[in-house]
Amino acid sequence: MLEKLKERVCRQNVLLRESGLVVLTWGNVSAFDRNTGLIIIKPSGVEYDKMTPDDMVVLRADGTILEGGKRPSSDSPTHLYLYNKYPFLGGIVHTHSTYATAFAQAGLPIPPLGTTHADAFYGGIPCTRGLTEDEINVEYEKNTGKVITETFSETLSDPYSVPGVLVKSHGVFTMGNSPEKAVENAITLEETAKIAFLTKMLNPDAENIPQALLDKHYLRKHGKNAYYGQN
Repeated sequence: MLEKLKERVCRQNVLLRESGLVVLTWGNVSAFDRNTGLIIIKPSGVEYDKMTPDDMVVLRADGTILEGGKRPSSDSPTHLYLYNKYPFLGGIVHTHSTYATAFAQAGLPIPPLGTTHADAFYGGIPCTRGLTEDEINVEYEKNTGKVITETFSETLSDPYSVPGVLVKSHGVFTMGNSPEKAVENAITLEETAKIAFLTKMLNPDAENIPQALLDKHYLRKHGKNAYYGQN
């Protein structure tokens, strides 16, 4: 099972590149096997077209390397913190995708303007505050995870109903119950950011989607009475 999960994580990392969400080595995907308590993540700085499943790094929940001949992603402490905080997470993605990162660098949330957004996110995509100098200088990556959870708490949202967040001046993190779902959410978030950017360019006063329409589109896919798609 571990070998199959390594193959899945490797494939999803490559998919980030194929989907245009990353350039060079600017991104990573991880998965958490809750049955074994093991996390599998992309190795740091390895080119996507040269990666193999054997390159994936296996970590314990405390960050100890169990398997792998390469260093894990430098963002591993962020992934670990989020997995430990949210027990329903099975996959996490980090990217610097263009439009979403533009919102992050502007320190702005992605507003819920239409049904494309509402199909995946039950409200705006929040943007964290900037990290303090002390938070940057000591345990920077772990503190990135902390500021993400702080932001979810302050905005009364969570990575289940809003499976994405912008880290100010940095980039994007998306989540899901599997690495595949986390990547799907990353693709959706970037497209949502692009549409929101273009909408605001055309009409800076464009209003958020009405709550009733947000409810309809989100809940028809994600609610207990969801009816989108096949059984």
